[in-house]
Amino acid sequence: MKIKLFYIAVFLVFTGCKTEKISLKFLNEFIVKDSLVFENTIVGGISGIDFSNDQYYMVVDDSKNPRILVGDILMKNDSIKSVDFKQTIRIDSTSQFYKDNVLDLESIFVVNDQINLVSEGSIRKGKSPAIFTLNSLGKIQESIEIPSYFKANSLAKPKHNATFESSSKSIDKKGYWVAMEGPLAADGEEPTFYKTKSPIRITYFNHETKKATKQFTYQLEKITKPAKGTVNLNGVTAILEYTKNSFFVIERIYQSGYGTQGNTIKVFKATIDEESTNSLNIESLKKQEYIALKKELLFDFESIQDKLTNNIIDNIEGITFGPQLSNGNQSLIVVSDDNFQVYGKQLNQFILLEIQHK
Repeated sequence: MKIKLFYIAVFLVFTGCKTEKISLKFLNEFIVKDSLVFENTIVGGISGIDFSNDQYYMVVDDSKNPRILVGDILMKNDSIKSVDFKQTIRIDSTSQFYKDNVLDLESIFVVNDQINLVSEGSIRKGKSPAIFTLNSLGKIQESIEIPSYFKANSLAKPKHNATFESSSKSIDKKGYWVAMEGPLAADGEEPTFYKTKSPIRITYFNHETKKATKQFTYQLEKITKPAKGTVNLNGVTAILEYTKNSFFVIERIYQSGYGTQGNTIKVFKATIDEESTNSLNIESLKKQEYIALKKELLFDFESIQDKLTNNIIDNIEGITFGPQLSNGNQSLIVVSDDNFQVYGKQLNQFILLEIQHK
């Protein structure tokens, strides 16, 4: 199915119905088989996805061999019928940037032929999160300067494995957004079983200046299921700006002790309005009043758990627009990171959702 013009359709649909309420509907699930080998590497660890140039780009979270998978997601009768991988782009490991950083890749967006990647770095090793660009051959082009409080050794104290996790091209096409997974220590507490102030920062970077120019905060939900193991965490794993100043935001709660049922995945709508605080120049949110983005729950994956393979709601970490559906509505595709099965049974799960207008 040719979908090269669907971004135009998305823009026209949403700009024409700014006050209209929306909802998400499950359409189908497609599973890429475990440990599929493509071009001498295992398909897995898909932590981000973007549609550009008539194909899908998927970033693989493998710090020993960071790479990008390029391919097609084929549709029939408003369902995903196959995921066909066509190319692996390996990142040039000879560059000084590669040697100086830990590339824990979590998100991807592509503008023309420029591939933009977001990395969590490694706070434990003193390596900062990063935003950088590649050409289509995997050669590193440049890195983007980030606000100082995001850096590994800053007084704001970013937390290991809770820094840059997601990104989205902006609707205005003049820049892009990058979101934290968890709060800086200077901003708030990690979510727990009671309500806390746990804000994450969503930062806008301008393409022309290559600088952060504005930023807003988003409040994480508390953890809802009882603790069974030692790990109980929540964070933002994916964002997508779908109309100006409005986002789909995926929150993932993970709790150990539940086996394959450890994930609680929800999609929220988050909106910037005239009251939202621009937090770009705030060093510590704990020390200053602010107004976070307005949010509302759109979709809880628990509602479709019985329709998913082995009732598994997996580790959803990527979101992008899919094709326009036969009824004219826009679709979304979300994808899971199976962690290469290191932590037990997981899935390379692609899920198709429909954006409905009320």
